[in-house]
Amino acid sequence: MIVLAGGDIVLPDRILASASLIVDQGRIAAIESASASPAGATVVDVRDCYVVPGFIDVHVHGIEGQDTLDDGGAIGAIGATGATGAIGGIASRLPRYGVTAFCPTTVACSPRELRAVLDQVGRARVHRPRGSARVLPAHLESNFINPAYNGAQPRACLRLPDDQRGEGDFTGRDILRVIEAGRADVGIITIAPELPGTLDLVPAFVRAGHRVSVGHSGADFDEAIATIDAGARHATHLFNRMTPVTHRAPGLAGAVLSREEVTAELICDGFHVHPAMSRVAIAAKGVHGVMAITDGTGGSGLPPGSTARLGGRSIRVSDQAALLDDGTLAGSTLTMDRAFRNIVTMFQASIADAAILCSTTPARALGLTGFGVIAEGNAADLVVLDRAFRVMRTFIEGEEIYTAAR
Repeated sequence: MIVLAGGDIVLPDRILASASLIVDQGRIAAIESASASPAGATVVDVRDCYVVPGFIDVHVHGIEGQDTLDDGGAIGAIGATGATGAIGGIASRLPRYGVTAFCPTTVACSPRELRAVLDQVGRARVHRPRGSARVLPAHLESNFINPAYNGAQPRACLRLPDDQRGEGDFTGRDILRVIEAGRADVGIITIAPELPGTLDLVPAFVRAGHRVSVGHSGADFDEAIATIDAGARHATHLFNRMTPVTHRAPGLAGAVLSREEVTAELICDGFHVHPAMSRVAIAAKGVHGVMAITDGTGGSGLPPGSTARLGGRSIRVSDQAALLDDGTLAGSTLTMDRAFRNIVTMFQASIADAAILCSTTPARALGLTGFGVIAEGNAADLVVLDRAFRVMRTFIEGEEIYTAAR
């Protein structure tokens, strides 16, 4: 039994100051408004800190020089950490940023590379290495997106779903076969609604248990609405690489803002989306309709001037984002602790709302019962933040797996 004593416990509707959280057998056993110390319990002093639910990042490609596609199709590769491949390496690094669960995210890639990632995801989900974040089913920022809105996505890997020829050594159908074979390890699939054949994929994906997301798309408002009506419930990095909102042509972003059943990802670095527009999105959809993401790359956690990879392509870390060699924006260098801090300091939201955006909303969107909220009986996936919102401790299943140097 562990007691987190004296901290400010961040609940969905309030902050319980100078309280105690009792953890037993990996779950939250009690929340006490005053100091509590059951006999035999290990007491962890968290005074002058906030205790928040563990962060859940549903869109992250990498961290600290590692990318989900680093193994290049080498199925079964074992990383230096002892965890399985690149996915294990990323999982071992994320807890220091407060992440307790994440969806490994891929850019468009070959069938072999995709099989390798899903193989690693499947094994990491069943056998979580000690000291690592929980690995959730993958987010495929997939092959079925619009080349005109590809951003840093490799155009050579983009396909149409019913393409039997392809322009290279694989087809759209080859990708669909890999997804079908790895159903349990595929969570979110990003598609561009306007491409031939993608609308027809939506009901089948939904029936198979996947969460369909709209993004990297030139869809107009009506095309986006048709995809939502067909079952899409997610939007990939709202405002980025999609048709913008105007007062006569709301576009894809307008469709997402207008439909409450769609949960929107928001890159909370203040650069990909202006803080004012981030506040507009949160005001329009509420904190339960928006989830904070990093869209983090291998450049996340590295200093400006560093180099890393995104799907095998070189990226450079700037002081604001990650860039391809030609200057194209290539994801972020954001981490979830900084996203939390930005939501409070830059977006002017409450600490409780920041916890909902970083933890509660993604957990509910993914159907993770017992996660994302500090409540009795829930999993003890917790983060301790100091007053500057720096990660001091991270717990998964009640086990302290990261402690900041003092």
